[in-house]
Order: sequence, then structure tokens, then C-alpha cells
Amino acid sequence: MRSRILISTALTGVLLTGLTTADASGKDSGVARAFEATTRSTAWTQVARVPLKFPTYHPQGFALVGDLIFMTSVEVLEAPVKYPEPVDGYDRSPGKGIGHLFVIDRQGNLKKDIHLGEGTAYHPGGIDYDGQNLWVPAAEYRPDSRAIIYTVDPKTYRVTERFRANDHVGGVVRDRTTGLVHGVSWGSRTLYEWTTTGRKLESVSNESHILDYQDCDYVARGKQLCGGVTTLPGPANTTYDLGGLALLDLRTNRILHEIPFPYFSPTTNHSATRNPVALETTPTKLRLVTAPDDGENPGGTEIQIYESPLS
Repeated sequence: MRSRILISTALTGVLLTGLTTADASGKDSGVARAFEATTRSTAWTQVARVPLKFPTYHPQGFALVGDLIFMTSVEVLEAPVKYPEPVDGYDRSPGKGIGHLFVIDRQGNLKKDIHLGEGTAYHPGGIDYDGQNLWVPAAEYRPDSRAIIYTVDPKTYRVTERFRANDHVGGVVRDRTTGLVHGVSWGSRTLYEWTTTGRKLESVSNESHILDYQDCDYVARGKQLCGGVTTLPGPANTTYDLGGLALLDLRTNRILHEIPFPYFSPTTNHSATRNPVALETTPTKLRLVTAPDDGENPGGTEIQIYESPLS
């Protein structure tokens, strides 16, 4: 019961105010300003954990719209297998799977399961809400492949294909100052810019070598705030995930602020920023909403919320 009370308090009212309001003022959002005030020493407190009450598979992206949480996830039916040598330009088989866009209420109940993708393009990624539609990519589960970019009406759940891209697109964000669509490749090593009909305007190398972005959200004005991890070698042939958050200028792709996020799921020890992330502000707090654990992990997927006092 305590977790339900916490999540109700944490996720209602001002949820994602900074991410879903228009840019009419021409000023940076409260989220952007609050995030730029954080440092690697900023203390965060986990204030809520709410289990999701349905199979979640491998969560990818968050968009929080009113009283609903939209979360993408990939259900892998047959895992891709690495080839000994590249085949037709690919380093692995496509595998098989189902792309999900889950609609969830504040108590963790599933309201709707929208299937996205086509054939081998079954991997949805990081998503964004532009005030009218959700922007959602569905890509092949391998690098240097292809993707379909959709919009989804959050009221009617109508799915519309917008365009296709000749690469694995792991996440998209729509810039409300320009109307353009921005995306990241496999591992976010390439940053893309398209028109809403798919005309590619730019592809540049990501200047960050610290994080592979997993999920990004638009923040006013003309910026995106991304969470992610990088898997690094540890002692005795082990590995660990370095988690973090980064604010980027969508016009220049320059990193404006970047911090590590050294917090982990108490259930699995996964990095908190491994899967979907979203940030918002309350009158006194900067809040990070995460879902770091997969459905197959012990305990399944939880929405986990961290807060830090505003400076």
C-alpha cells in the first residue's frame, strides 16, 4: 500500500511539466535549468518503487501524458545471433520479436498494448511526446539496419507511419522550435535530423564517448535530455554499466551538461538509467522516473523514482 501512495503522489499533478509544455516563452524549461545545476556530487533519494502488473519484456522508452504512462518494450521471440563473418553487410541475424507500446495507469495497471513494427523491424526505442503525438521508432535489432518512425495519438491510439530510415534508430525526439525530428543510431554513435516526412538533413558523430543514449525527451528550449549507460570492463573479466544523463542542444548537437548517475536498482543492481528515463520538476525537487529492470528479471519491472532538492 505504501508504494501505491508514493507513486500516486509522485506521478500526478505536475508530472513532466517541463517536458510537455510549449516553447512560447522562449525560455529554458524548469527541467533544463534544474538539470544544469546538478553535479556528480548531487545527492538523489529513491522515493518510490511501483511494480508493473503485466509482462514488460525489455523496456525502452518513456512518455508521460496526463494520467497515463506510455512505455515501449521489445519482446524477443528469437534472439539475433552474431555471424562469424558479416552477411550482406550485417553482423548478426535479425531475430524475431514483437514491438510493444504499453499504456499504463498510475497504479501500474496495463490499459492498452499497441503492437508496432513490421517483419524484422520489431524493436521500438526511446520515445517523445510533442504535445499532440507520440513519436516512436521501430527498428531491426541489429546495427546498420533499418527503422520505421511512427506517431501515435495518445487519445485514440491511432498509429501512423511517418517515414523510414536506413539505419537502426534507437530513439527519436521532436524539436518544438523547428518541428524537425532528431534520432540516435545503435549505441547513439550517430545523431540524425529529419523533416517530419523523413528527408534527412544531417547525420553527425556523437561527441560524447561516455554514454550510449537509451531514451531522450525534448526539453524547452530546443534541447533534449537523454539517459543511458555504457558497459565497461571491470576486474577479473567482469563488466559494469556506467549510468548517466546528458543535456544536448538540438541545433548544434553540442553537449551542454552531463553527469554520471551512480544509482542502481535495489532488485537487480542494474544501472538506474539503463532503460526508460524521464525528468520533471516539482516546486522543490528535480525528479527522475526510471524503469531499469526487464520483465524476466527477479521481481519484474518496477517504476523507480529518484528526487533531488532544487538548488
